[in-house]
Amino acid sequence: MIRIMSIPTAGSAIRGSFISDMDSKKPLSYSFPPIVGSKPKMLILGSMPGVASLEAQQYYAHPRNAFWPIMAELFEINLDWSYQTRCQQLADKGVAVWDVLKACHRPGSLDQHIDPASIEANDFEQFFRLYPTIEAVFFNGGKSQQVFQRHVLPVLSVTPFLTRLPSTSPAHASLNFSQKLEAWKIIKDYC
Repeated sequence: MIRIMSIPTAGSAIRGSFISDMDSKKPLSYSFPPIVGSKPKMLILGSMPGVASLEAQQYYAHPRNAFWPIMAELFEINLDWSYQTRCQQLADKGVAVWDVLKACHRPGSLDQHIDPASIEANDFEQFFRLYPTIEAVFFNGGKSQQVFQRHVLPVLSVTPFLTRLPSTSPAHASLNFSQKLEAWKIIKDYC
């Protein structure tokens, strides 16, 4: 069974939505709780859900994002299954999914538009304490790796294996689906 984990922090009552931050007067986007089972072996990290994902309240909801088709190929997940069922299938395989950022100001969906002054990272110290079975972290693209290294890694007491994979975003068009799938096959080594 998937656990929708909530790590309580100040101002974290509303997740996965657009809200207004009173201090900065800029609208902030808030991420979702992680997809995680009882004993995950790996964690896939994005940067922050895009507009389509926030509207659908689902990770990787943009129809041209290759994340779910890649997961379907690697883990025999049927893309016609409900979002909840696909999440459960990932969790059952030992795959956790989350975002590095808990909140940020980003007009639109492109990572390059994230306002660095607005970045608030998720609490990975607590997450890794709760899930010590995680052996590897895979970054879905460069921005998630960059933000993790800058805002999370310096405060972690434990560091699992870290590697960056090509972004599944349709904005990352320098690789086709087959090339992305080939690169993502490394995650099977941790299942």
